[in-house]
Amino acid sequence: MVPATLAMTAHATSDQRRHITNRAVLVAAAIIVFMAVVGRYLLLYLGITLPAFAIAGGILLLLIAVDMLFGRPSRAKGDPEDQRESIDVDSVAVFPLAIPFIAGPGTIATVLLLVNLSGANRGRLIIVYAAYAVGLLATWLCMRAADIVMRVLGKTGVGVLTRLLGIIMAALAVQFILNGLHQAGFGRA
Repeated sequence: MVPATLAMTAHATSDQRRHITNRAVLVAAAIIVFMAVVGRYLLLYLGITLPAFAIAGGILLLLIAVDMLFGRPSRAKGDPEDQRESIDVDSVAVFPLAIPFIAGPGTIATVLLLVNLSGANRGRLIIVYAAYAVGLLATWLCMRAADIVMRVLGKTGVGVLTRLLGIIMAALAVQFILNGLHQAGFGRA
């Protein structure tokens, strides 16, 4: 999350980056809770399968990874000229940081699965929610450390790290797509 935070907030001030981090984690937490409570019913109502969700998430992640690999300003961030004047804190916090980086298709599918396996057992549900809370706290701490990493690595180091993350993220995106296709029945003998 540190390189992703730096890449998506390259034109932000330290204060803006802190605000974006806080907002991204809060939005991701709200999405996780929402999907834990009503996600299964929502996807069922809309006729969306988990494989379709994984494929869509993989495609979105792949688009962001390509931007990171080529060092282009992300389409999610808008025109770089506008960024120098002011950054849209809420937009960057929601997409791509909260969705799909923090609360992506893997996270949502996992929370749906774990809540479903927990059934009506309150103890198990508390454990699931507590695990996600600890995960979100760790994510928030890592994202808040972005300024420290920026100072240590410098612009060149962050650029290298961003490109490396882009390659890893592209592979992860393709894996999401392949998993979704496999779960949907494609590629089976």
